[in-house]
Amino acid sequence: MPSPQKIIVIGAGIIGTSIAWHLQRKGADVTVVAQTIGGVATPNSFSWINASWGNPEFYFRFRHRSMAEWSRLAPELPGLPLSWCGGLCWDLPETELDTYAARHHGWGYGIQPVNRATSAMIEPNLADPPDYALHVAEEGAVEPVAAAELLLKDAAHRGAALLSGIEVKRLLVKRNRIVGIETHDGAMYADHVVLAAGAGTAALAASADILVPLETPPGLIVHSRPVHKMLNGLVMAPELHMRQTREGRIIAGGDFGGTDPGDDPQAAARELFAKTKAALKGGEALELDFHSIGHRPTPKDGFPILGRVDAVPGLYLAVLHSGVTLAPLVGLLAAEELIDERDDQQLTPFRLSRFA
Repeated sequence: MPSPQKIIVIGAGIIGTSIAWHLQRKGADVTVVAQTIGGVATPNSFSWINASWGNPEFYFRFRHRSMAEWSRLAPELPGLPLSWCGGLCWDLPETELDTYAARHHGWGYGIQPVNRATSAMIEPNLADPPDYALHVAEEGAVEPVAAAELLLKDAAHRGAALLSGIEVKRLLVKRNRIVGIETHDGAMYADHVVLAAGAGTAALAASADILVPLETPPGLIVHSRPVHKMLNGLVMAPELHMRQTREGRIIAGGDFGGTDPGDDPQAAARELFAKTKAALKGGEALELDFHSIGHRPTPKDGFPILGRVDAVPGLYLAVLHSGVTLAPLVGLLAAEELIDERDDQQLTPFRLSRFA
């Protein structure tokens, strides 16, 4: 019987942990190497699970499939902090909402127009319910750090190794193949290295002369102190996106990815939180606990970069925005490509080679 493939996963955010979990389930010898559990972008995510926002059909279907993969994961990971709470959206002019709804409805998305009265029933604590909005009951959210920790814990239970507090200095190349990584504690070798390091991906790839065209725009999110239940689901209002976490915090951004905080993040956070309080009945009682600024790893054309690097065998890239939506599907397909040694046609549009 052949020995299991030895695979190093760099990164312990929601993408890295999903890949590690799926690899371990397929019998690989997995080591996760990360500076922090939960990663850097993951803790600062709005954590909306959706197939929304005007994507082309191929990407919509990819995202929609991943929504179903979250439902697959739930029974396999008891305690997964996942909620199909639905989303209420009116963050576009009415004519654009209609166009958006018609296209997504035609693709099979459960999107419904609602009036002011229905919006108020869905979210009774909105201070000013919209006259016209769209509601998608199948959208949801997950608490991403808790989910990443749960994936890691289960992977470790099945034999995966976790090395945290470790900085990866560079990729190791031998005869034009990635053979491992170098850390401050020395070299580690593997059959494959999965690079799922979020905003740190480009620099590590560059250590092996691989160009990953990546942008890392900042996104400001404000977090209230925990309060009683005020929101039932996701709220996408003009210039204000909100949800309530499982521990009761209202979190909000200028959009779901957060907006640039500018030169004075404290002032921007206060202004955003004031808008959040004004949007909710009883919002005057909300207290700002803290704000976070996440740097979203976003490939330059907006779509994920997934798969092997043709020019340098031994390396598998997984870098994307929308990591929370796509984590379970990316983990599944990456594990199948690495262990079964086949190329999945669904991933063809997302290869690094498209930038050549």
